[in-house]
Amino acid sequence: MAFPHRPDAPELPDFSMLKRLARDQLIYLLEQQHEVDKLYKVENKPALSSNEQLCFLVRPRIKNMRYVASLVNADKLAGRTRKYKVIFSPQKFHACEMVLEEEGVYGDVSCDEWAFSLLPLDVDLLSMELPEFFRDYFLEGDQRWINTVAQALHLLSTLYGPFPNCYGIGRCTKMSYELWRKLEEEEDGETKGRRPEIGHVFLLDRDVDFVTALCSQVVYEGLVDDTFRIKCGSVDFGPEVTSSDRSLKVLLNAEDKVFNEIRNEHFSNVFGFLSQKARNLQAQYDRRRGMDIKQMKNFVSQELKGLKQEHRLLSVHIGACESIMKKKTKQDFQELIKTEHALLEGFSIRESTSYIEEHIDRQVSPLESLRLMCLLSITENGLIPKDYRSLKTQYLQSYGPEHLLTFSNLRRAGLLTEQAPGDTLTAVESKVSKLVTDKAAGKITDAFSSLAKRSNFRAISKKLNLIPRVDGEYDLKVPRDMAYVFSGAYVPLSCRLIEQVLERRSWQGLDEVVRLLNCSELAFTDMTKEDKASSESLRLILVVFLGGCTFSEVSALRFLGRERGYRFIFLTTAVTNSARLMEAMSEVKA
Repeated sequence: MAFPHRPDAPELPDFSMLKRLARDQLIYLLEQQHEVDKLYKVENKPALSSNEQLCFLVRPRIKNMRYVASLVNADKLAGRTRKYKVIFSPQKFHACEMVLEEEGVYGDVSCDEWAFSLLPLDVDLLSMELPEFFRDYFLEGDQRWINTVAQALHLLSTLYGPFPNCYGIGRCTKMSYELWRKLEEEEDGETKGRRPEIGHVFLLDRDVDFVTALCSQVVYEGLVDDTFRIKCGSVDFGPEVTSSDRSLKVLLNAEDKVFNEIRNEHFSNVFGFLSQKARNLQAQYDRRRGMDIKQMKNFVSQELKGLKQEHRLLSVHIGACESIMKKKTKQDFQELIKTEHALLEGFSIRESTSYIEEHIDRQVSPLESLRLMCLLSITENGLIPKDYRSLKTQYLQSYGPEHLLTFSNLRRAGLLTEQAPGDTLTAVESKVSKLVTDKAAGKITDAFSSLAKRSNFRAISKKLNLIPRVDGEYDLKVPRDMAYVFSGAYVPLSCRLIEQVLERRSWQGLDEVVRLLNCSELAFTDMTKEDKASSESLRLILVVFLGGCTFSEVSALRFLGRERGYRFIFLTTAVTNSARLMEAMSEVKA
């Protein structure tokens, strides 16, 4: 069930050194605190006791600085003398120090920076753990994290050699790439002469493909994330999974042998695999019956511990599957998936709109209703004014007027928009209109407007064949392409772009797709050092998602790697899903 990589597939780099680097730096920063204690003693001043030292490990946020300043000022009023140290992670911002200065505590606080920007969640998945990146950049236009991305890429190239081939698409991607190149030029000596370990780097903005992130996930790892929320590579399974009165925290990565075999599988295949696994496990236990004393001793010392561990993990994943099934049955999951597929394919739009209205009226979930509205908007290149006003009114009446600001955010981010009267005209159609009288032009405009609002998504979908044509039923047990991650209905746009660019080794031939994505000046190819790369490294690809990536995209690219002899490494600002996307846009906190 787990994707067996081809024998000639390259080995993945060892990312454990990233953890060691981060740990050593933090230890060094904390040891500096003790050095200050020594200075106090040298000057014959009494050393401060541990309760008279406060060390804050914080994100560089203004609200965090106001909180620190309030504590320091409260201590001053109470006459307490303490040492204060603020360690910013992953980087220190001047604005934060300005807040401390405005609050009058800058001289009382020492500031440091813990550049921990790369957390290995798995053998092929690195996260910057910056969930705020999406809202900060794609909604607020805040570019503060771009330097963090550039520094992370620079660290990787320092550790694993230069990247011979770079491809990217998106505004944030281009800025990150340019800043990263400046860092490379300033410290060229660090990587000069080294052989590359990673042959290709692909950088992608999240807003290039919102559709994939808005779809319900149906691969096992994606469903676990949607249902239980995977945080930093681990998940808390409650009593409904563990069948006890206690919760259990489980680390989900390649070391969990059961999880590793089902993580990329379509959910419909998981129960069958777990049942077969349980039977095999039972057969291994049953071997004890015919053993003599020596064989039993070997069995207990060598195999029993591993079998017990596998048995525990198996029972946890069976419990998780049962819990997912119960929750999805309550939510009419099949009907929901059917509606999503209709939106992706552009069929039964009126029926899908009615389904969303019913979803809102039943008050199923405010985030889920918003997600469906956004999916309808993006696949249709904006809602017609009548539908936009109707859905917005129903939503606010059902969930409350406090969601009004959320609609403004979604509009600004391009997730939920209203079609303007001229939006449906192409450049050619506009030129035709100018050649005739105003009256005739009005008729032509009306005629074009009445044509089913063909969106950029529809055109991109057709160009890249995102909706597979299947004779008969799609075989999810033996998938033929990346569309299996959405039940055979849709190939993730982000993954298809990566596939096409890797085939061409550039954006050439994809000019029309790039134009439809509104990224004509934001797509780049840089092939500078390919002659130094070995054939093995050229099959190792780093994919960088700015704004978050989903487990569905990770599974799809793992499948592509298995089929083409590639190995993919994923670097993301954070792992995301449709709920996290909507929460980032929402002004109403749950």
